[in-house]
Amino acid sequence: MATIPAGTSTPHIMIDVEQLEKNIEKMAHRVASQGLKMRPHAKTHKMLEVAGRQLEAGAVGLTVATVGEALSFALQGVAKIFIAYPLWVDESQAQRIQELMKRAKLSIGTDSVEAVEQMARMLGPQAAKIRLMIEIDSGHHRSGVSPHDALAIAEAARAAGMRVHGVFTFPGHSYNPDGIDCAVNDEHKTLAEATRILRAGGCTIKRISGGSTPTAALSDNSVLTEVRPGVYVFGDAQQYELGRTGFDEIALTVAATVVSRHEGNEQIPRRVVLDAGSKILGSDRPAWATGYGRIAECLDARISALSEHHATVLWPENLELPAHGTQLQVIPNHVCQAVNLVDSVLAVHPDGSSELWDVAARGLNF
Repeated sequence: MATIPAGTSTPHIMIDVEQLEKNIEKMAHRVASQGLKMRPHAKTHKMLEVAGRQLEAGAVGLTVATVGEALSFALQGVAKIFIAYPLWVDESQAQRIQELMKRAKLSIGTDSVEAVEQMARMLGPQAAKIRLMIEIDSGHHRSGVSPHDALAIAEAARAAGMRVHGVFTFPGHSYNPDGIDCAVNDEHKTLAEATRILRAGGCTIKRISGGSTPTAALSDNSVLTEVRPGVYVFGDAQQYELGRTGFDEIALTVAATVVSRHEGNEQIPRRVVLDAGSKILGSDRPAWATGYGRIAECLDARISALSEHHATVLWPENLELPAHGTQLQVIPNHVCQAVNLVDSVLAVHPDGSSELWDVAARGLNF
């Protein structure tokens, strides 16, 4: 984990560039050894500097969540982009998708007959150039359809002159202390069933896409052709507490300063307050998490509460409270949310030098 450069104003997101590169290489090697392709999810980082390193390490393209994110990366030269989201294409989106298609090979997710028909209406003849990916619900129960409902979507696409290129899922129930094995099995089972049904119905399925940092390490090519992990580049407190990321693999922290400290008493807890609140850390806290993030210098400390600009940190009784002005590194619970809250991050190199990287796709939510 990089040291906070002298003179750093806080709160400030920092990236340990050396660890970032190690994480990218490690996952790229692991996925390749499993006979799979990498199409990492760029909503985690939203930065060309990170995307470039992923592509150099062998990624076949990028995954994004929105048309805006896709355009941001396409304008910076990324040639293959998958919008892994069940888009409902309106007139404005259609214009931007047509512009996007001039710059990149584009795949788009869908999970309904209605959305396919809407896409065909909005894009007209250009719809035939889209590589349509049908989203399958593998147990997270968010978007996606059951394998048995996928064929009706494929038939609607065929009737509209569009082509189904593959299927994908997000095994989001892997973000649970006891959910990893079930999520991996569900991912493989449902994608295999969807693929079987679609191929039996005359569809040529070329891509079978799984996703998530927790499951990527356990996936293989018995069913899947590719995976779409995102958080692995940085790691975060959620992945650390789940045991999916080691402490020494954390590449992103928030530099923060102790602005208030209290020894506490029988009624009031012993604590320090940092100048990093929900406006830079994000506010995610799963029910199983021990707090709103972790303190790198004291993993036994707990962030018990967040305000917009305050993080209340309960400090262990057996350790001295940090002094006013002490700078600490906070590991955010959900790194994707934290990065989207800032315009730039401080990239720290092994020699101690640093530079600002723009979060170019920040806030592009449509």
